[in-house]
Amino acid sequence: MNYAIAIDHEKGKAYGVQFPDLPGCFSAGDTLDEAIRNAAEAAAFHIEGLLDAGEKIPTPAGADIHSTNPDYRHMIWAMVSVDLASLSGKSRRLNISLPERVLRRIDAAASKNGESRSGYLARIALQEA
Repeated sequence: MNYAIAIDHEKGKAYGVQFPDLPGCFSAGDTLDEAIRNAAEAAAFHIEGLLDAGEKIPTPAGADIHSTNPDYRHMIWAMVSVDLASLSGKSRRLNISLPERVLRRIDAAASKNGESRSGYLARIALQEA
């Protein structure tokens, strides 16, 4: 799943990262590249905490939506990817049968969100639980 991040920077200070779709999740880095790397890790830890607490995983709205918010007007935008399937504990391989039409819809939705098929199905299941 891809989450938009808003990056703020003042000369002489670290790059601060905010997650509009993950309230309470913040990160930083001394360089822009480090800030983005740290943001991906922070998002994964934040989502893992939500999973442990039995809370729903927020669906990302995307940078286009958030960039119109005046609170983020002077920020740099980037995306970080979080694989929900890897956060859900020990993975177990399974064999399922689905109609091809349904599988195409799953793959299209997963691709749209930057997820694997397994990650997409895990996120949908966790949101419904």
